[in-house]
Amino acid sequence: MPACVALARQAMATCFEVVLEGDYEPGLRAAGEEAMEEIARQERRLSPFLPDSDISRVNARSALGPVPVDPRVFNLLKRAVELSELTDGGFDMTIGPLMAAWGFRETEASKELARRNTGWKGVILDAEEQTVRFDRQGMSLDLGAFGKGWALDSAADILREVGVKRALLHGGTSSVTAIGEWNVAVAGPDGSDHPVSRVTLRDNSLGVSAPHGRTVQDTDGEQAGHVMDPRTGRPASSAALAFVVCGSAADADALSTALLVLGEPGLPILSARFPDARFHVVPR
Repeated sequence: MPACVALARQAMATCFEVVLEGDYEPGLRAAGEEAMEEIARQERRLSPFLPDSDISRVNARSALGPVPVDPRVFNLLKRAVELSELTDGGFDMTIGPLMAAWGFRETEASKELARRNTGWKGVILDAEEQTVRFDRQGMSLDLGAFGKGWALDSAADILREVGVKRALLHGGTSSVTAIGEWNVAVAGPDGSDHPVSRVTLRDNSLGVSAPHGRTVQDTDGEQAGHVMDPRTGRPASSAALAFVVCGSAADADALSTALLVLGEPGLPILSARFPDARFHVVPR
């Protein structure tokens, strides 16, 4: 009977877990621990809350001039810019000012000013020098679920390199990546025990986005969700839930965020541009 090992670790303000199956339990445990350590390394590079991270340095200095970053972080930012362009701005890593303005960060800002300081086109990447700069003051990066997905991809790469044939990793249950074949359920937007869908993952990933989970009360007394619409500067309100299955956990998270922002009208656009991905949206 195959051995099964489960490990968990807190990182990026959420709980990451990995389940591994194979013939040799000590080897599985060692591989799982290294995967969890890789997630911690990614947090140290990507968290906007850690002052020494690449993202914190970019946020603090990039409006003043080019900031060099780790090549791995540069590749992440390059992919994020590509995804912003391909989703017509539905996904945008420059939502940091909006997160602050709507009360999801300790700092506060004007909502109108935050909207003007949001926009992926303001991120200038220099591939030769591996630097990042902003084209104006007040911008800041907030990778959100995309950073979680990137960490899961990196951890899964480590498991594959050491020969793990079957494993399931997730970050906060909304970002999932599979080695081998696994069946997972997607919880509905009403929080009930009845899943909105069941998905088979075969060496690919799932990203789920929904406005519920973290909310604040807006000036009208309504609950506003934490997923921002970069185009309007307000919380996304076009759909109740969106999920995407594709090869990369980072891409799945970015695309599910974009689909939640765009809603049903975004389905034909994203499906045409990402033919290898599966898109699902639950209307409000």
